[in-house]
Amino acid sequence: MSNFMKSVTAMALALAAAAGSAQAEYPEKPVEFVVPWPPGDLEDVLTRMIAEDFSETYGVPTAVVNKPGGGGGPFPGAIEVANAPADGYTIGSFIIAIPVVGPQLGIPELNPDPFVPLGNFLTYPFVIAVAGDAPYDDMAGLAAHAQENDVVLGHFGAPLVPTQVTMGLASELGFSYASDAAFDALDCNTLASGDVDVINTTLQLILPCLDDVKVLASIGGERISLTPDTPTVAELAPDLNVSLWNGLFVHADTPQDVQDKIIAVAEKTMMSERAQALAAETGALVYWQPADEVASQIKADIKTMGAIEAMLAN
Repeated sequence: MSNFMKSVTAMALALAAAAGSAQAEYPEKPVEFVVPWPPGDLEDVLTRMIAEDFSETYGVPTAVVNKPGGGGGPFPGAIEVANAPADGYTIGSFIIAIPVVGPQLGIPELNPDPFVPLGNFLTYPFVIAVAGDAPYDDMAGLAAHAQENDVVLGHFGAPLVPTQVTMGLASELGFSYASDAAFDALDCNTLASGDVDVINTTLQLILPCLDDVKVLASIGGERISLTPDTPTVAELAPDLNVSLWNGLFVHADTPQDVQDKIIAVAEKTMMSERAQALAAETGALVYWQPADEVASQIKADIKTMGAIEAMLAN
């Protein structure tokens, strides 16, 4: 082999080694976490904790981008993650509805499901609540009231899991809402304004006025620690036993070593004192559920939501 060819070969090997080294250097540039809701709720606060720890661990800037859907749920944010390169630089912080409901809505970017879970980290303390001066104190009272009065429901989006569960519970109790409307945020002001009579929302958003509202039920399999006397929807209607969780997702083609680096930080964050303190303050469940368990959870939730859909269609 001539000296020239040896030089070319050596240069090619060096470039290949450099390219391999570059690929192994993730992350090398800013990383974006997409939260498809306005700032301030639990998924946003916890995702910001993960982003801060990610930046500190790997020495790159991070940003949390809130992309609410204008009352249409979280799907515009999910589409943004689906359309981003599968390189781990755009990470979705997604609720149950995106993998469970999203592929059923006819949105091309979400069907088939383009994502894989990295892990779940939050189960919301999600509740059905009314104003403190409402003329009923529990779901049975609401059902009786709705027989003679128009009751309006405020929710985060008609196809979303908590909305479907709330409407399913009404069906089980023998009533229906006269009308409903979607909001990006459902908080103390929503009830105080009188725009709706009933809201399904996270407890975090009504904590400032918790003494001035009535929580009629919580959505999920466990009672919320801050409202221990309030029954769960699952207690009132066992077929509606669905928990409202949030997790991290990336495009399915994202390299496994990249996924592993994100997971390593997020799992550590959820076990941190500040994350667990937030759980104690808000009644949320904060944990780390591995990706394989999340995949099984998604399959089970799809089955449950199919049963609820069939119930509401009758």
